[in-house]
Amino acid sequence: MLKKYLLILTLAVSAVGITLGAEAALKKTLNDRQASIVTVAALTAQGDLVQLKTALNTALDRGMSINELKEVLVQMYAYAGFPRSLNGLNTLITVVDERQAADISDEVGKEATPVDPGRDRRAIGTKIQTELVGRPVAGRTYDFAPIIDAFLKEHLFGDIFERDILNYQESELATVGALAGIGNVNAQLASHMRVSMNVGLTPKQLRAAVQVLHNEVGSVTGTNAQKVLQEVLQK
Repeated sequence: MLKKYLLILTLAVSAVGITLGAEAALKKTLNDRQASIVTVAALTAQGDLVQLKTALNTALDRGMSINELKEVLVQMYAYAGFPRSLNGLNTLITVVDERQAADISDEVGKEATPVDPGRDRRAIGTKIQTELVGRPVAGRTYDFAPIIDAFLKEHLFGDIFERDILNYQESELATVGALAGIGNVNAQLASHMRVSMNVGLTPKQLRAAVQVLHNEVGSVTGTNAQKVLQEVLQK
């Protein structure tokens, strides 16, 4: 009886070890900076400021600069709206103030390269959008409401994605995190998972991002993102 119990216990411990080992290996496909971008974006989109504060501290501890985190939070207004973006920025202000009061020195980081205000924003945005998606973007939605096509090209892919604090992979991880955090926008989440691979992120890295969402944001968010990713990879 004792031998049977010890065998069962050994198998159980081994199973846990294998599971934890698999999760650790999966996480290694994203670096700490990338994982923090996913977490910060998702929590900002959800408006969970308590967990966001913890995530921002973790991101700074991992070496992300203040300006890099600002950039993630600013980008969130394009997906989650100004209120969530502003709340995220105010939370970052609190975090930075508290860390400075505790004599913690964080890197401010570089500023975005200035751009010519008279540039052709439509042409620049169209070029970036086409590069990210892998083809020119058209469809009935844009025929029905041409102004949304203008906003997407000139502002989202022009003004925002043109900025050079985050690279395209990092901006897409932030977008995937935000859309996963919002929930009920699976068509857009699937689209940006495909864009993520177009800009060089691997399926393993996206699986790792899903694991980060599951562990750091919540099982509901992670499970839904996993379902969407499976569908994307199957196609």
